[in-house]
Amino acid sequence: MCIECDNPGIDSLALVRGIIHDYGWFVQGVEGDPPWAYTVGLCEHDRPELVLTGMPLERAAALLNAEAAYRLHFQEPVAGQRFRLRDGPAVEVVSVARPWAHLHTAVGLYGPEVSAAQLVHADDRGHWPWEPGYRSVRGVRGGQPVLGVRVAG
Repeated sequence: MCIECDNPGIDSLALVRGIIHDYGWFVQGVEGDPPWAYTVGLCEHDRPELVLTGMPLERAAALLNAEAAYRLHFQEPVAGQRFRLRDGPAVEVVSVARPWAHLHTAVGLYGPEVSAAQLVHADDRGHWPWEPGYRSVRGVRGGQPVLGVRVAG
């Protein structure tokens, strides 16, 4: 999911701008242990960018695309809110503490003022990453880093 790797010599930010123009947002995948993904472009609609960590990139991109489409037309996510993603896990919204440190493509387009909400997902047994017994998604190394401080107790 690396734009520059898949398209040598291309202006990646120009490509991302074009996708945002055509679709309303772009999903940036980041390979690693753990993998993670985030939206770029929702801030143009006065919405925070959305982030998912600790999930395979294809699955994260599909869930972020569905949630971005919903959030673009309805309410923005609120820190502490819990809900189930369509065809996905239960999530809790956590405000990303330092989006400028994590969302490089969004920062490249919009500057360091971008805001972001992480969709922290429960495991298959309903445990959250901050609870004992939480299990990472099968096949994903590195767990699920939480990029902010929870509001809920």
